[in-house]
Amino acid sequence: MKVRGFIFDLDGVIVFTDKFNYQAWKRLADSMGIYFDEKINNRLRGVSRMDSLEIILEQYKGKPLSKKKKKELAEVKNKYYRELLNTMTPDDVTDEVRQTIDELRKRGYKLSIGSSSKNAKFILEKVNLLNAFDAISDGTNITKSKPDPEVFIKGAEYMGLAPEECAVIEDAYAGIDAAKASGMIAIAIGDATSYDKADERLTRFSELLSIADWL
Repeated sequence: MKVRGFIFDLDGVIVFTDKFNYQAWKRLADSMGIYFDEKINNRLRGVSRMDSLEIILEQYKGKPLSKKKKKELAEVKNKYYRELLNTMTPDDVTDEVRQTIDELRKRGYKLSIGSSSKNAKFILEKVNLLNAFDAISDGTNITKSKPDPEVFIKGAEYMGLAPEECAVIEDAYAGIDAAKASGMIAIAIGDATSYDKADERLTRFSELLSIADWL
């Protein structure tokens, strides 16, 4: 079936907020005396906030934490993260990304965000892209994070398309797995280009235009 819609992961594809996530989690981990480094941070990519916290707490040596306390810790991290996100501007999205999105819209494709982040709309607003997408599926409307396909299946649903009419652009292995599990074409960019499960690979974001019409 012909591809009629594209679903984009947000961080690492449209914008790059990894550094902010790392800084926020590091601040929380340091305050609790928990070891945290870039290697652990890489495991958090595409993972929900609560699941990310559980990964970080693997290094925790203190008293057992209640669900309520864990939720409070996740909110503290998000407070740190949103403070950092407040520094974002439209300049944090490249002209290449904006022009590619605009051209896809002109060609009649439907576009959606498919992100595990609960801050997706906030980020898109900061970079002036909130109205560039027909749908936004994010951490506010899912119960399972990637590699579960829920976020992409709902993105397709919100666009009024069947999963087989959609292609996903992802930079994380978990995202490629989620795309494949949803029955969508998985297009890798960034770190995910080394993953053998990807159907297509982009060395530049704008290369999506050259393959879009024959998918």
